[in-house]
Amino acid sequence: MSNLPPSPVTHAFDGIQWDPMQKLRLSNSEKHMLRSAASNPIDYTLSNPKESVAYVKVVLKVLAESSGASGPSSKVSHLKSTLPEDAALQMLYTDPMGVVTHYAITKLYDIIVCLKDNKRGSRVTMGSTFFNKMDGNLIDEWRPLLRVLHLGGSGDAFAQRGAAYCLAHILMTGCPSQPFAIDRSYRINHSSVEEPLQALISWITSQLQSSGSSSLSLVTPTLTGLMSCPEARMAFSNSGGIGYLSRHLRNGTKGTKNSASVQQLYELSFCVWALTYECNSSASIRATFARDNAVHSLVDLVSSAPREKVVRVALSALRSLAQCNSDVSPMPSSKKEVNGSTFLNEMIGCGLIKYVDQMKERQWTDPDIVEDLDVLHKLLHDNFKEMSRWDVYLAEVQSGSLEWGFLHTEKFFKENAKNFEGPDGDFFVVKLLVALTTSNDEEVQAIACYDIGEFVRHYPNGRAIARSLGAKDIVMKLVDHPNKELQRHALTAVSKMMVQNWAAVH
Repeated sequence: MSNLPPSPVTHAFDGIQWDPMQKLRLSNSEKHMLRSAASNPIDYTLSNPKESVAYVKVVLKVLAESSGASGPSSKVSHLKSTLPEDAALQMLYTDPMGVVTHYAITKLYDIIVCLKDNKRGSRVTMGSTFFNKMDGNLIDEWRPLLRVLHLGGSGDAFAQRGAAYCLAHILMTGCPSQPFAIDRSYRINHSSVEEPLQALISWITSQLQSSGSSSLSLVTPTLTGLMSCPEARMAFSNSGGIGYLSRHLRNGTKGTKNSASVQQLYELSFCVWALTYECNSSASIRATFARDNAVHSLVDLVSSAPREKVVRVALSALRSLAQCNSDVSPMPSSKKEVNGSTFLNEMIGCGLIKYVDQMKERQWTDPDIVEDLDVLHKLLHDNFKEMSRWDVYLAEVQSGSLEWGFLHTEKFFKENAKNFEGPDGDFFVVKLLVALTTSNDEEVQAIACYDIGEFVRHYPNGRAIARSLGAKDIVMKLVDHPNKELQRHALTAVSKMMVQNWAAVH
């Protein structure tokens, strides 16, 4: 388990007095239990199964009563850094419920760390503490953790991060794939964690929809923890998680103000890599990886090379995708198969061969990087040998990563004009080129304009087809673009769409 950063008011915890806090509605025995736990090591408090359950329920009750339903605390929730002792104690006086909320989250985290460190065969475990002995169901007292996640206003970063992290580890205990699930000394009803796990993942994906790095910091510790659990990986993928991760990785390579930090890029890449482990057993996850442009995001990450640890995990994810197969879980007969060959074509289209060739010339201290580069180099070059020039062009257009080269020349379009019809005669490649004229990359826009113009020149009735697909109106808007190179290619493309005999004019 990764460490939970300390609460901003951690220095006030020793000053908490339970008797005056009537709002918590604690019994005398519950207050005694809290005091006793505070004066003893945590492993002593959790040494007995019955007392362990009782203490956990008291801590969760404190969280339930202190966090309430009225939203985040008035002062503590806004704190960003740790206060010195005198300021923290003053905060205990002005916002006691805020301090107690942080106290409960911290204690619950300490409980989970202690229980997960217990050796196998211990009488006190995560399962015996958080699941009822009679029916094996998850204890009802878990619900305040979910409520903390949905605090209104600006929320409470420490409480939300801690609640999500604790809830994830509690719920994973109840998943069939986890080690505790096969411990026959204690029976768990796995269905009791299904809805809570889906609720947690829904909250995570809602945070990932934001483009800000602050939202990422709330969820990445929890998400990296969940990725060790196959049930959580499947639920996250089914909730659109791969698409959200891919978008954040793409934004992270642009270096914008709100883009992810290097550590966040590493954690996001780790999650993508973990998800690739489901590719062989799940056709839907392979299809999702293909649909959500995960390869494009990973290649961008490798090419920008933010840090060696980020490159390592991105290369591992690409290798896993390149080697996946559909033997166990093929796509439905009505859909095109997606497997390692599909992803290799996409990698070639994104220009990964060039980056891998360059990276193999460098001296790497990490043997995993060296091995991944060797494997990818062989797979990419073997696949490239089997691809026609049109296959390579199609992969590049579908990836959206256009680069000037032999694929964007008059000779190529003369030889391949007929291929633009597509297998269904719908000119889908031309449609992709039209879409790429609105790319955020000005070079990609310029190449798309050039290619549309060359298609118009070399395909019979290409002018009418391009116009019917809206190419003329979209490209016309780029004629006044401030980028002179893009402006030139846009003007040339529009001219080719308007002139009957371009060669004669040219």
